[in-house]
Amino acid sequence: MKMSGEEMKKHYALTGFPLGHSVSPLLHGLLMEAAEIDGTYRLLPAAPDELEKTYYETLHTLDGFNVTIPHKTNIIPLLDSLNERAALFGAVNTVCLRDGRATGYNTDCIGFLRSLQGAGIALAGKVLIAGCGGVSRMFAFESVLHGADVTLAVRAASMAKAQALQAEIKAKTEKAVRVVLLNEAAEGYDLIVNGTPVGMSPDTEACPLPEQTVKAAGAVFDAIYNPSETLLLRTAREAGIPCVNGLPMLVWQAAAAQEIWNGVSFTQQEIDAVLAAVQKEMEQNA
Repeated sequence: MKMSGEEMKKHYALTGFPLGHSVSPLLHGLLMEAAEIDGTYRLLPAAPDELEKTYYETLHTLDGFNVTIPHKTNIIPLLDSLNERAALFGAVNTVCLRDGRATGYNTDCIGFLRSLQGAGIALAGKVLIAGCGGVSRMFAFESVLHGADVTLAVRAASMAKAQALQAEIKAKTEKAVRVVLLNEAAEGYDLIVNGTPVGMSPDTEACPLPEQTVKAAGAVFDAIYNPSETLLLRTAREAGIPCVNGLPMLVWQAAAAQEIWNGVSFTQQEIDAVLAAVQKEMEQNA
């Protein structure tokens, strides 16, 4: 498909710290190739105390950029406006620069919803969200907005943070969510969503929730994509429970950024091809 509008070369980047080995340049390169966009995508690491300097010297000169940890909140004061979801979550992962104005978006939510849809998993009923920071905030808000009955499960050390999120959700949506400890999570959830790093490489034999809680779930989503199958997902798969890792979310949130920047759209077939290529790259670099 051809992009609409001017055909001049576009320039994009990812900022965060540290960035390490990121698949984002490959991912966006494949998406731009699929959409016939003449563009570049590079990594622009910025330490916490360098974000403002990097923004005005480099990021602000681009056509758009993505934002990852630890800048998803810190970037907000530098922007001219936020879209509705970014304002609600208090987090930005995509910035569009157009006509001298910088607008912040959150495409993680689009990636989350489309990856659930692709796996045939409904965001409904009783939803248990492991974690209360970063991406878990978005999971909690999206679940509440979709009418789910939400419980946050956290470590004892994160209880105060979880209760603050609980109060924020109540204030912004007038909906109540529960907060429990991870090891005390009950059974019978329609969907379990992991937003914690528990199970991520190299600590791949860790699981954020009790085994019986996982085995009693209707479906499981894990934001982790390295490894491609965490202990949480393996437990779900072996119990015959529908489950999906975070790689489709990563690809779809990037596709949503390209949609915002360039007014393009992607077919499921194009997304599947990008998913396969990114998975192969990750396996080769494992």
